[in-house]
Amino acid sequence: MSIHLPDPQLKGTKSLEECIYNRESVRKFKDKKIEIEKISQILWSAQGLKGFKRTVPSAGATYPLEIYVTLKDKGFFHYNFKKHILELIIEEDLSKNLARASWDQNFISEAYMNIIICAIFSRTTQRYGERGVRYVFIEIGHCAQNVHLEAVALGLASVPIGAYEDDRVKEVLNLPKKTEPLYIIPIGYP
Repeated sequence: MSIHLPDPQLKGTKSLEECIYNRESVRKFKDKKIEIEKISQILWSAQGLKGFKRTVPSAGATYPLEIYVTLKDKGFFHYNFKKHILELIIEEDLSKNLARASWDQNFISEAYMNIIICAIFSRTTQRYGERGVRYVFIEIGHCAQNVHLEAVALGLASVPIGAYEDDRVKEVLNLPKKTEPLYIIPIGYP
């Protein structure tokens, strides 16, 4: 099963400066579903296409990032940027297990949506050697900042999470062997 996402909107109602000013880490979320249009917009901001390029710069266009998503009432998905769809991996809410693997940060399970930014380092290191690791981390920063600012633009809240047990998160999400989880972003209505 796949969820087809609506086309992203290229004109918002808030300025970039307003979004930067209003962005803050929120750890309390309403029990409220996020509309598919907003989910679409956030995922597009993370790794979407804009012509033949993506919304986030990548060293040598190696694009090491993979975006995974938990949706409270739908399951666990992979974001297919080429088709702008969510591909169902597991039809089960994994957010409680994700929260446990993240040192019991329970707001992860309270958020309607969690974005897990992962990387396949070899896509970049095979071209740039060990220096490619740095480029991957730089790219994750670009991606995450887009997500946080887009959330604010849509009236949502988010919080950056780097505190978790890597192996447990990988196990909970059953990620492919070379796919490393590097950043979790819970998103919801504040």
